This record gives sequence, structure tokens and C-alpha cells, in this order.
Amino acid sequence: MPFLTDTPAGAVLNLRIVPRASKNAIQGEHGDALKVRLCAPPVDGAANASLVEFLADAFSLPRARVQLLSGATSRNKRVLLAGLPASAIQSKIQAGKQE
Repeated sequence: MPFLTDTPAGAVLNLRIVPRASKNAIQGEHGDALKVRLCAPPVDGAANASLVEFLADAFSLPRARVQLLSGATSRNKRVLLAGLPASAIQSKIQAGKQE
């Protein structure tokens, strides 16, 4: 998965965000990024806060372990999921595709 990198601190996801979507969802791959749709608008950090909450729920992590590394004002973001190996993320994404 080109959008996923394993680091000593945890897994790093390269994301492409689509704000103002009808529902929060992981849509699939978009080039070398994972496309994530969010209901929140990209105003005053609302989409970033929504992204952190969505990823924490999706990967069963506390929100404090989801860190935005880059792209605070961009649709392209890098997010660290601290303490979670890339293999666990791959499993959850694959399980989500099968549902």
C-alpha cells in the first residue's frame, strides 16, 4: 500500500481529503494516497478535527495518538497513528473494503 509507511513511532498515512461529503468514509486509493471523505467543511480547522476523530474511531485509538504531521491547510495530509503498526492498519482497511 503506497499510502502507508511503518515507522518506529507508528504508521504514517498519506491522505487525500474530500471535505463537505455526505458522510465520513474511507473511499479507497487516490494515486499514492488514501482518499477520505469528511462531512466537515475546511473552515477553522473543522475538517482536521473531524479527520482526527474519524481516524481514531476507525482504528480504535485514543484521539491523542492521531497526529497531523503535515498538510493542515491542504487536502493532502500526512497523519501519524502512534503505536499502531502498518500491518494492523492494512488489516482494518482490507476488512472495511469487504464490508
